[in-house]
Amino acid sequence: MLVIRISGPFVSISNAILSETLRVFSTTSSADSRVVCAELILTTFIPSLYKLSINSTLQFLSETVQMILVFFSVIILLILYKSNSFYLKKGFGNILVNDFSVYLKLERSMSENTISAYCSDVMLLDGYMVSDQNSSGVFVLEKATPEILEAFLSRLHSKNLSKRSQARIISSLRSFFQYLEMEGKTTSNPAELLDIPRLKPYLPVVLSVEEVERIISSVDLSQPLGHRNRAMFEVLYSCGLRASELISLKISDLFLNEGFVRVTGKGSKQRLVPIGQPAAQSVIFYLGSRSKGPVNAKHGDTLFLSRRGSRLTRGMLFLIVKKQSTIAGIDKDISPHTFRHSFATHLVENGADLRAVQEMLGHESILTTEIYTHVNSSKWRESILKCHPRFK
Repeated sequence: MLVIRISGPFVSISNAILSETLRVFSTTSSADSRVVCAELILTTFIPSLYKLSINSTLQFLSETVQMILVFFSVIILLILYKSNSFYLKKGFGNILVNDFSVYLKLERSMSENTISAYCSDVMLLDGYMVSDQNSSGVFVLEKATPEILEAFLSRLHSKNLSKRSQARIISSLRSFFQYLEMEGKTTSNPAELLDIPRLKPYLPVVLSVEEVERIISSVDLSQPLGHRNRAMFEVLYSCGLRASELISLKISDLFLNEGFVRVTGKGSKQRLVPIGQPAAQSVIFYLGSRSKGPVNAKHGDTLFLSRRGSRLTRGMLFLIVKKQSTIAGIDKDISPHTFRHSFATHLVENGADLRAVQEMLGHESILTTEIYTHVNSSKWRESILKCHPRFK
């Protein structure tokens, strides 16, 4: 016996054909029934199946296309989300801190390094609140109280953290809780009344002109990266750049014929800084050797490259400066920022206008620039005697 199992959309058609076949068998002879059944199958059942298969195929294709479109849409959204998360958020392990990092970048235009420092400070508090050292019973940042913050800072003080670091952490916490208050996640700022430690005036390490020249002249130009290193030292001292500004410098930012360099500083703010002839000449020599080495396609416009052709990191630059200062016999504790301090100090010592120095350094406030007025006492005395009417 042949048994045909019919399911799905064919059930209604099969039942209709079966009912019609039984009706024909009951009213006609067997020979006529076979003819009528054959005609019924040819004229009704097969066309219906054909029409149904066409409709089912079209419906299947339509649903498949929709599923494919949904699938790729989800993939694109995930890629966009991940790229935005990588660009805006640093993944600090706390949703509030991640959102805070976005706020600092988009609304306060802070640099990546500053954002990282602020968020790391807040994560120190987060780590303290979930640790056994916190006996308050409050474990989430938005519920923090002034007492918890005081206990947290006391804990940091017991670890002999410098006053400057403590002041920065308090500043970070104030900004964080101010953000939470603005977003309606807290009703007050528990860090508002925290006392910032008194800081002694910070006098940066400064190189003399002779020491700067010793470092620059100690670079071995016969080495593969000699011209690069010399050009970096020349630009650091000639333009007074931050480490992040130097490694981000692009070839398209150079206007050597005009004697200027376009610098992108904190908050993506741009400024034009004069570049001296020795520094410009060193950059030109370096560009001639740069093309002979490997160049990563993503960093084709980056000026200073590593030996592998990618952009230098701040850590790499720090090691290069430390190594070269040792070779030059400089026993001071210097970093790339020391060249910036030396640049500003030498300008002020030689009578440069403080406002002009402020513009070249990219300082928002002239109060930051005033630190470089710690000039040599003999020059200070000479300047006073020269300008005072009673000493002329």
